[in-house]
Amino acid sequence: MEMALFSVLSLSLLISLSLPSPSLSEPEHCNSEDKKLLLEIKATQPEYLASWNPSIDCCDWAGVECDETTSRVIALAIFGGNFSGQIPPVVGNLKYLESLVFRKLPNLTGKIPFAITKLIHLKEIRLSWTNLSGPVPSFFALLKNLTFLDLAFNNLTGSIPPELAQLTNLGAIHLDRNKLTGTIPESFGKFTRTVPDLYLSHNQLTGSVPKSLGNLNFTVLDFSRNQLSGDLSFIFGSNKTIQIVDFSRNMFEFDLSNIVFPASLTSLDFNHNKIFGSLPADLTALNFQFLNVSYNRLCGAIPTGGKLQNFDLTSFFHNRCLCGAPLPVC
Repeated sequence: MEMALFSVLSLSLLISLSLPSPSLSEPEHCNSEDKKLLLEIKATQPEYLASWNPSIDCCDWAGVECDETTSRVIALAIFGGNFSGQIPPVVGNLKYLESLVFRKLPNLTGKIPFAITKLIHLKEIRLSWTNLSGPVPSFFALLKNLTFLDLAFNNLTGSIPPELAQLTNLGAIHLDRNKLTGTIPESFGKFTRTVPDLYLSHNQLTGSVPKSLGNLNFTVLDFSRNQLSGDLSFIFGSNKTIQIVDFSRNMFEFDLSNIVFPASLTSLDFNHNKIFGSLPADLTALNFQFLNVSYNRLCGAIPTGGKLQNFDLTSFFHNRCLCGAPLPVC
């Protein structure tokens, strides 16, 4: 009997020793310096960031991501809701950030703070769908590791800073849906290493597109809904790799007849311009997913074959004398 009781007690002792002590807590993964900075950000938005509980590891907070090895905060995403006021400058002290997102925040106002330039490791910045105002900062050129810049759907004004062309790793620039004026910088035809997709639509840009852009192989160009004018034929050519082009709702004026479009082109939107001439027969060889040349000054027969007849008349109507399927016969 005593032996059995001793065995039970011994087993209980072993089990209790194997369990974690309730008085001991696991060490926090989040870097203490970064947590302090995040709590300073929370102090500016106590209600919106109420879920950032100081007693919980900050790497587990919503919108926060830490590096598994260094424990430093590498991503901060403030997304949706009633975050109000300006971007807290203290964000610039999260010096290991690689991704910064303030998105879909209609009450976010003010200018983009210069403190962001301290984030030298930043690769991605998304400040979009907010009410940020002021200029597109030229100081973004200091963030040499940027691969993605999204400032779309804001109230930014002024001209596009030519210094952005100094960013050699950019894969895309989104400046669309703002109130930008002036011309497209000539420097945008001088990107080195990577050639970014350019989204400049829904602004108030004027003038002609710099000829320098014809020296680069872009993949996506969206200049739609501006007040741009002049010739764009130099964007195309058999040696180019462009895939998506949207130049619609501008005042471009040039002869389309002899333009050679690259085999890579899958989407072409020229609607609502002053483009004249005829549709080149080589268009039938392209694998179009989207095509719209309506509301221009084109004439002649729509070439038959390929995918041109897959589009309805709205892709071709309101031209000077364009004819043939899907429009009425010539």
